[in-house]
Amino acid sequence: MAAADLRAELDSLLLQLLWDLEELESKRVALNARVEEGWLSLSKARYAMGAKSVGPLQYASRMEPQVCVCTNEAQNGLQKFRVVRAGAQSPEEVGPREAALRRRKGLTRIPEPEAFSASPNPLNWFGILVPHSLRQAQASFQEGLLLAVDMASLQIHINWGRSQLRGLQEKLKQLELGAA
Repeated sequence: MAAADLRAELDSLLLQLLWDLEELESKRVALNARVEEGWLSLSKARYAMGAKSVGPLQYASRMEPQVCVCTNEAQNGLQKFRVVRAGAQSPEEVGPREAALRRRKGLTRIPEPEAFSASPNPLNWFGILVPHSLRQAQASFQEGLLLAVDMASLQIHINWGRSQLRGLQEKLKQLELGAA
């Protein structure tokens, strides 16, 4: 009876693993399409603006990230990746800025420091009126980043499923050897 339950669990885990692999492959195809579309749009922008107008010489001297990749632990103990805007505050950072009491009515007013300043759009490095193809390239690469993060989370889930599958196969093998 235990062998039948183990086989049913093994079958369901194998089906889930195959679904995850199929989803990973579809995301990989979509990622390749987004990256290819981004490079094509970038080359169109270079053609429209001139080869020297879109290149590393126009990058800002101090670059700041627009997004960050963070990890969270899911319910089953696996890591899950997510994309967070660089200026966004995490729930731990939201709250009062000072732990002390403040005087509500008073003559002096203390200016509060700005929490985060919005980072400028990197497209402004190339001028104010940039071609639409440059905006398309930026959107394609941003979508590609989201797909890459989803793929990384899915890959961790697939690796976990493979290890669970191997463990169940070993249990089934031991159960069949013990019954024989």
